[in-house]
Amino acid sequence: MDSAPIGNASEATAPARTTIRGLAGLVQRGLIGPDTAQELEKVGERYAVAVTETVAALIAQDPNGPVARQYIPTEAELVEAPGEIDDPIGDHAHSPVRGLVHRYPDRVLFKLTHACPVYCRFCFRREMVGPGGDALGKREVEAALDYIRTHPEVWEVVFSGGDPLYLPARKISQVIAGIDAIPHVEVVRFHTRVPVVLPEAIDDAMIAALRGRAAAYVVVHINHREELTPEAIAALRRMSQAGITLLSQTVLLAGINDDSEVLAQLFRALVANTVKPYYLHHLDPARGTSHFRVPIARGQEIVRQLRGRVSGLCQPTYMLDIPGGHGKVPIGPNYLSATDSGYEVTDPQGAMHAYPEAGGTP
Repeated sequence: MDSAPIGNASEATAPARTTIRGLAGLVQRGLIGPDTAQELEKVGERYAVAVTETVAALIAQDPNGPVARQYIPTEAELVEAPGEIDDPIGDHAHSPVRGLVHRYPDRVLFKLTHACPVYCRFCFRREMVGPGGDALGKREVEAALDYIRTHPEVWEVVFSGGDPLYLPARKISQVIAGIDAIPHVEVVRFHTRVPVVLPEAIDDAMIAALRGRAAAYVVVHINHREELTPEAIAALRRMSQAGITLLSQTVLLAGINDDSEVLAQLFRALVANTVKPYYLHHLDPARGTSHFRVPIARGQEIVRQLRGRVSGLCQPTYMLDIPGGHGKVPIGPNYLSATDSGYEVTDPQGAMHAYPEAGGTP
């Protein structure tokens, strides 16, 4: 077998998938001025810059809005706060073969490519991702599949990257065929921005590629209601109508969505369009992202404000990925405290109530 990459820049940027790349691309599209590009030269040299036409149109409508702030680089990215690191979730420490991360007993993370159609300014893999893809070759894909075959405890394969759905559908089909031949893998999950930032890529071929023997879940990364364009909604509907279960993940970001009403609007819109809010992520300590960071106490208060205010269907779990690869834990507000006679419970309005242990007295 040859070692040609399963996806490369030319395939991933075919005419239907045009991406505006680099500071020069932003200038040409009118998203930043030439003087701004000069000021950001060091940022552009260190971190990948790209937006799609879908994102560019949203930025053009509101150059200082919540979408623009997620994608337009700033000099703040050159500021490194204490505790910020290159690999905040510890991928390298748990990678048995290239492209595979085995952090949790029953699932593995499969990184087919490091390319994305867009590059978020707060990305926790920003030191690893970039244009050109650094996609796995066939031998590397086969080595990863061999690892999964020989580890029967692996029940789920989670595709991330980079963005797995930025690869051509044909390449995804090849990998899914390999997964389908492994009986103990019962679930596949794709973490992606594509339905929101490149909705035209969610065509019949892509949907067919995602549907194999194993149950398919797609987790859509979306942080603000403005990203849910009519085209994005149509892409999500196509997937859900094809039997693919849709979840969402949102990163809590200062100045973008650190407000309970902003999040309520997003989560309601997602649920109304067949997407279940899954995780609200506390920002990982990647280098140059401190300007996006929301204090945990503030995040807990925002989550508390959502409780009882919006449907339970709209409630994601507030999660922290412990730096160093130690795993994710929920860090939402606590509503229960122990007393001598049982518990004290806080209701959604903030009032306290005695709750006796079973068989006890208040």
